[in-house]
Amino acid sequence: MSLSTYLYFDGQCGEAFEFYKSVFGGEFAVLQTFGDGPPEMGVGDDEKGRIMHVSLPVGDSVLMGSDTVSSFGDPAKSGNNFAISFSPKTKAEADNVISKLAAGGEVTMDMNETFWGSYFGMCMDKFGVHWMLNLDLGAK
Repeated sequence: MSLSTYLYFDGQCGEAFEFYKSVFGGEFAVLQTFGDGPPEMGVGDDEKGRIMHVSLPVGDSVLMGSDTVSSFGDPAKSGNNFAISFSPKTKAEADNVISKLAAGGEVTMDMNETFWGSYFGMCMDKFGVHWMLNLDLGAK
């Protein structure tokens, strides 16, 4: 079981993660822009250079982040600019955990297989905390 912090930015994700890398050292495990995603994501040309996903290993943890894009909703701002990422071991565990976390809250993205090779979903719990569940389907 693993919990990680996921940070959201309004166009400053690259700059922020270069800063975090200078503080903690290491290299990015993943760095993708919205331009790397499929066209059906509906991201405008002016936002394709924004960071879709970045991960920086820090000790036994991973700090992750992305920029927001206008086609996905409101921009990130202090107070709504983070989520807790949970890495379940099976699809059944992912479905069970998201169901429990969303009770009294809401599922904001149904669990589904993604183009990046994960079983992924998001929710907000009844306390307003945002959660991501990400099962890497390629992990053995």
